[in-house]
Amino acid sequence: FLEIINRKSLIMISIKKLRENPKRFEKKLKSKDDILNIKSIIEIDKKVRQLKHESNLIRSKRNVATEQIGELKRKKEDAASAMKKARELGVKLKLIESDLSKIELDLNRKLLNLPNLPHSSVPKGENEKSNKIVREWGEKPKFDFKPKNHIELGENNQLFDFKTASKISGSGFSLYIGKGAMLERHLINSMLDYHIKKFNFTEFFPPVLMSKKSMLTTGQLPKFEDDMYYCDNDELYLAPTAEVPITNIHRNDTLNEKDLPLQYVGYSPCFRREAGSYGKDTRGLLRLHQFNKVEMVKFVAPENSYEELEILTTQAESILQKLGLTYRVVELCRGDLSFAASKCYDLEIWAPGEEKWLEVSSCSNFESFQSRRGNIRFRRLDDQKIDFVHTLNGSGLATPRLIVSLIETYQTESGMIKFPKDVSEFLGTNEVF
Repeated sequence: FLEIINRKSLIMISIKKLRENPKRFEKKLKSKDDILNIKSIIEIDKKVRQLKHESNLIRSKRNVATEQIGELKRKKEDAASAMKKARELGVKLKLIESDLSKIELDLNRKLLNLPNLPHSSVPKGENEKSNKIVREWGEKPKFDFKPKNHIELGENNQLFDFKTASKISGSGFSLYIGKGAMLERHLINSMLDYHIKKFNFTEFFPPVLMSKKSMLTTGQLPKFEDDMYYCDNDELYLAPTAEVPITNIHRNDTLNEKDLPLQYVGYSPCFRREAGSYGKDTRGLLRLHQFNKVEMVKFVAPENSYEELEILTTQAESILQKLGLTYRVVELCRGDLSFAASKCYDLEIWAPGEEKWLEVSSCSNFESFQSRRGNIRFRRLDDQKIDFVHTLNGSGLATPRLIVSLIETYQTESGMIKFPKDVSEFLGTNEVF
């Protein structure tokens, strides 16, 4: 990432705020189980500022010496001494700037690996056990028979074929067939149409190959490089989520406050190596290397971002309500919060065949973390000052686990799947499997 880190416009976490209150950063980042040494970052920053000060002094002296040379030459006097001094100062300046470049690079590397600070309202806790259930919707379905899981239902109704998918691509992939493929397609279209018509989102259909700069902006790089699929010849990454391309639409842009909030939605296949999934449930559709997702992204003014997070979460929830699926909203504690998020709600749906809650969406406020990395700013109306936007994103929704819950919830004793009328109308299909 050397060519990216060296960019002068790269800002990342505010070093000024870190410098002013290192103990606050250290305390909050410790809750994210971060191992970076804040003190070492402060020391490097101090060295950077010292070298910048020295270089400015030497540059000033060299400018004076250069002016003296010109003056002496105009007077036709001996300028050899002044020229020697200017050369010596130039050599010294070059050495200092070389050291400065290396130290700045080291500082930026460390800052790029520094996670976002959790918001003060985020519950304390080291892991998912401290997450807080905010609300629940619906009741767990009851059956007069033992409900089948999605793999059995998929086989009975010929919805997907994991054996053939494995033959084609290896483990961790799915092949939707027949009515399963149709259900996936209808589900994606229905969610997109709903967000556009109900909430006035603007739709995008983004590319799935991402540059390093794009992945850097949203925080996937350099921290999670091992979890990404990388095309070495072209130096491009497969997008792990549509959050990446949609957020980068406004990289290096200055927006107008009157246009905020901007609400974007887009569908994208998502690609994840799931390098850390060893020992986790990887059966069927539960954990895949490639899956489909509808993603919502917002660009908002800082003072409105937490209100917008609540709105975003309810917008994602509304899809589950339209589908009649039992779900709960979970507020993540500090130890379970993602690298880039300041606050996050997970939406978990009940899968009766699996007999467990499945995460189907994460709605996050990144504050200015991504906008600093991607230089996404806006101009305020009242005083024309430039500030960083706050970015938010939420799945609206990811399809694999959604389909798991959908077919398990509406299964019949015979192993068929029958959707209620309102669910069929939302999906735009009257097919009964």
